[in-house]
Amino acid sequence: MKLNLLSCDAQRPDKRAIAQCITEISNVGSSLAHELTDILLEGDAVDIEVEDKNSGSALRALRKLNVDYEIIE
Repeated sequence: MKLNLLSCDAQRPDKRAIAQCITEISNVGSSLAHELTDILLEGDAVDIEVEDKNSGSALRALRKLNVDYEIIE
């Protein structure tokens, strides 16, 4: 499943937690996850690939972090 991470609505977003979440739900390394988090928090959308077996927990984790997303596939 592909997700488009649109924005983060948290008043004080936790960069470390968002990067860790991206690392856990997709097959990217820690440094790339931090770069993607920086891009997301600057206001640009980020595309990630999530394995289908992790999709439910991934969506819950993103909602908990106040990350808005849309499902592409």
